[in-house]
Amino acid sequence: MSINKTRGFLYTLAKVLGDVQAVRKGRIGRRVGRRVAGRITGRGLGGLFR
Repeated sequence: MSINKTRGFLYTLAKVLGDVQAVRKGRIGRRVGRRVAGRITGRGLGGLFR
């Protein structure tokens, strides 16, 4: 297994664990909102720097 695949797996695992933790604490709406805001910001900045 390459380092890139390992890193990708670990990032995915961290995201899933964060989702589980948010569900347990009852803060899933806040997490989803921040994830959506981050995607919108990333797309806007990506379009700006192309």
